[in-house]
Amino acid sequence: MHVEHHDLVTEFPEYSAAIQALRQSDLHFAKLFDQYDGLTNEIETLERDDLPVNDTLIEEMKKQRLALKDDLYRALLAYKA
Repeated sequence: MHVEHHDLVTEFPEYSAAIQALRQSDLHFAKLFDQYDGLTNEIETLERDDLPVNDTLIEEMKKQRLALKDDLYRALLAYKA
């Protein structure tokens, strides 16, 4: 099964330098990034390996990932290089 990769740099390639800078300089951003990355890997593993999982659980995981992505995007918009 083909699974799209949703890492933050793939989602926002125009912010790759800002993502790297914020991960190194902003502990809150780094924590959110790690949570987003971990959740993305978990979701992609479940989808790629076609593991049995409750549809409600996977949808809740995706909603949580989207909320993290929104928070990270707001931080990227506020970042001044």
